[in-house]
Amino acid sequence: MKALEGKRAVVTGGARGIGHAIVERLAADGARVSIWDRDPRADIAPAEHATACDVADEAAVAAALADSTKAIGPIDIMVANAGVNGPTKPAWDYSLEDWRRVIDVDLTGVFLTARAVLPGMRARRQGRFVAISSIAGKEGNPNAVAYSAAKAGVIGLTKALAQGVVGDGVLVNCITPAMAETDLLAEMDADYIQAIRDRMPFGRLCTVEEIAAMVAFVVGPECSFTTGMAFDVSGGRASF
Repeated sequence: MKALEGKRAVVTGGARGIGHAIVERLAADGARVSIWDRDPRADIAPAEHATACDVADEAAVAAALADSTKAIGPIDIMVANAGVNGPTKPAWDYSLEDWRRVIDVDLTGVFLTARAVLPGMRARRQGRFVAISSIAGKEGNPNAVAYSAAKAGVIGLTKALAQGVVGDGVLVNCITPAMAETDLLAEMDADYIQAIRDRMPFGRLCTVEEIAAMVAFVVGPECSFTTGMAFDVSGGRASF
């Protein structure tokens, strides 16, 4: 029997990049998967279902949860992965519009997703909620002030949520990967990407498959006594 046989999972931002790698891994481990994405692709395999969703929109999140539940059943696993990087520029050149866009998607989106799905998990006294944060949330990335602030907020949100549901059979954790090769790199300039790569003791970016493998462990049966934790996938960069 596969580790996630019979489980039903949602992955936000699951149509591409890290999110799609997570979809592939959870499906390979036996889960039935639904994708929430602002632009879900026509070919969503190996997910069973996809629905359009802007995670920063309260009504859209509620509608997506209803749609996914109708398609695959009550949600056992939620992976809050959807995110944007925003521009790479000094704080004094950062517009309020860009700041709000990043915070809305990367932090408020996680909050809205958690607020929507946790009541059902608590009622069933089982569930796994995992948010994709970043090493930037621990250390900060120069010229990525909104992204770093949002991802630090995700770590704090994870810990607070975990404490709130610790007696309800629900585990809440987050993943803090270093930069990976995804289409988010298109928002960054080459010098910024090289500067991040130079900070990696491994001398390379992490792969989406490495992040997906960590997610699979955290939502799986072998992770049964850890909650409120930030699981590192930074190739030795993280100092805590």
